[in-house]
Amino acid sequence: MILKEAVEVLKIESDGILRLIDRIDNNFSEMVELIFNSTGRVIVAGIGKSGIIGRKIVATLNSTGTRSLFLHPVEAMHGDLGMVCSDDVFLALSNSGETDELNILLSTIRKIGCKIIAFTGNKNSTLAKNSDIIIDVGVEKEACPMGLAPTASTTALLAMGDALAVVLINKRGFNQSDFKKFHPGGTLGQRLSINVTDMMITGDLIPIVNEDTPMEEAIGVINEFRLGATLVQKKDKRLAGIITDGDIRRCVADKKRIFELNARDVMTKNPRTLKPESPTYDALNMMEKHQITTLPITDFSGQIIGILHLHDILGKGAFKFNGK
Repeated sequence: MILKEAVEVLKIESDGILRLIDRIDNNFSEMVELIFNSTGRVIVAGIGKSGIIGRKIVATLNSTGTRSLFLHPVEAMHGDLGMVCSDDVFLALSNSGETDELNILLSTIRKIGCKIIAFTGNKNSTLAKNSDIIIDVGVEKEACPMGLAPTASTTALLAMGDALAVVLINKRGFNQSDFKKFHPGGTLGQRLSINVTDMMITGDLIPIVNEDTPMEEAIGVINEFRLGATLVQKKDKRLAGIITDGDIRRCVADKKRIFELNARDVMTKNPRTLKPESPTYDALNMMEKHQITTLPITDFSGQIIGILHLHDILGKGAFKFNGK
């Protein structure tokens, strides 16, 4: 019974979206041209569930190159109308088209000089009669068995908003590089999708000391390279260990005479490593699991190839690709 009801909900909602296809007409084209040619923003307004959908439409438009703003109808009546300008386009969302809090704004919006677009399921409503462009988003029925909770209607509303946003993407020639500008938070995802070899520090930029290097000199190397660590190599250039700020603190806390010691006396032997072809997300997982910030990168023979720091993955400080 539970599965059957769930399937029925999805059928009703999908049917509501499919029925919108036959309603895509010149009104939709006129809406796209109006927004595309506007020098202002798209002001989206709605109450309740429609308001929630409105916020999502605004988020999608903003992230794809169409400047938008959500205006809460009640707050609008208490001063927020000051955000609306004559060159803006007003997009009103109401399935019934008879939402008092929204409709009371229309005359003022008209006086300001905005064109009004209605997303509504009732083409004969007050909202529709006071709009320049009407987009029919009506559904045959709600998925709610009582017909009360907005379900299929809000799904249809959201789908039409997505259709608008995507058409505007193509209309503006909005491309991947533009999208990345508006999604800096997505940079981490891009970094995690590449291999360690594309991000690790290599060559002369790797802090390295020998096993018999005096600790005074090793600390100087750590301080110079500012990675909070130095790798320690054997005579054959294979990795012997790593000295981190934490190793030094522990040595001092144990009241050892650190400047009388060599690198091999302080280093962490056989540290965790990764291969250069490893995905960067493996490095991040290893760092998180073992609470470390620096990883030596070696080949299959243990030769030092590079070093990777947590900050280079997360982008804090100076972001480096191969140390550049």
